Amino acid sequence: MTRAGETPLRVGVFGLLGSGNLGNDGSLEAVLGYLRAEHPEAVVDALCGGPEVVSARYGIPSTRLHWYRGEYRTASRAGAIVGKGLGKLVDVVRTAAWVRRHDVVIVPGMGVLEATLPLRPWGFPYALFLLCASGRLSGTRVALVGVGAAPIGDRATRALVRRAARLAAYRSYRDAQSREAIRAMGVDTSRDGVYPDLAFALPTPSVPGAAAGAGGPGTVCVGVMDFHGGNDDRARAEEIHRRYLEGTTRFVRALVEEGRPVRLLTGDECDASVVAAILDAVDSPLVTAAEAASLADLMKETAAAGTVVATRYHNLVCALKAGTPTLALSYAAKSDALMARMGLGDYCHPAREVDADRLLAQFRGLEKRAAELRQTLAERNLIAAGELERQFADLTAALFPAAGHVRAHVTREAS
Repeated sequence: MTRAGETPLRVGVFGLLGSGNLGNDGSLEAVLGYLRAEHPEAVVDALCGGPEVVSARYGIPSTRLHWYRGEYRTASRAGAIVGKGLGKLVDVVRTAAWVRRHDVVIVPGMGVLEATLPLRPWGFPYALFLLCASGRLSGTRVALVGVGAAPIGDRATRALVRRAARLAAYRSYRDAQSREAIRAMGVDTSRDGVYPDLAFALPTPSVPGAAAGAGGPGTVCVGVMDFHGGNDDRARAEEIHRRYLEGTTRFVRALVEEGRPVRLLTGDECDASVVAAILDAVDSPLVTAAEAASLADLMKETAAAGTVVATRYHNLVCALKAGTPTLALSYAAKSDALMARMGLGDYCHPAREVDADRLLAQFRGLEKRAAELRQTLAERNLIAAGELERQFADLTAALFPAAGHVRAHVTREAS
């Protein structure tokens, strides 16, 4: 409770939230659940990519992450180039002012320290650096909680990520290789923890009849992705996308020819084009598309399925959290690490080189072991739940003052 004469602790959340990526929003939901349960006195707001969505969905005040609204559109005209450049300068002031109003800022999960998908250094890596630098200068504690990291080839991107990580007051990672990637960049990670992905803290939906999937083939959920490779694959991005789409389509068609119902899942708004391409190529009533608006929706879909084959990282998280036997179309080492952690390390297939015949063979092997793998997932999920309890206890000890969890803002407001 807040004591007389003191203002509540102010907590900010930061990231590409509300921008159409269900995984990012699921990580936010997990952190908001923790704050509301353990620190109900905290006043929470967001600096994020989709402020209207975040405010409407989670009921917290939200501010747009970038001053320039076209930040993530390619700038080809002079006006757009000038707008982006000016926006970078304005965002220095905007970010610093926002950070300064808080006692703690949390970056909830997400792959904020990696470049496994295409991005430019002056996009989100620059925004993250501004956040962490503003926190260090103003005395606001910035926490990177359960984030993903990976080796980065581009020098400018790597420099911004390294400096942002160094400036953060708290860091934890969603797998050991993320911590190792940051250590290899020259950051002291000796006090940084490794815990399961934050989405494992979300409640598992109860789906009537879902357990029936363990006894028979059932529906196959296929999670697709608008995949063009990573940041270092730009020269052959279209070739990678074509091979991924052709291989995935052949796999879906083979399932349909066997009379299997297929449910297509996405994890980001941009994946809709892949769903449309597969529906057009495999013209069958056995293939349907889910309209999931949250990770909870995705978990319900995967819980009701007999098996799942998925590409996006948080599609995998949802399926594994739901306890459904899952095969990963792996586009980054984080997917392999997640599958190994959950006891399904043998069921990974490279997204860059989808071989439909080999994928089908792996899939059939997965189905033969379905009952055994469901038991394995139940056990691993219990372990993950306990580890995330420790993550949140660690976060409280690191970020929240012991006496009352509050502090006066008189000094900050007067300065």
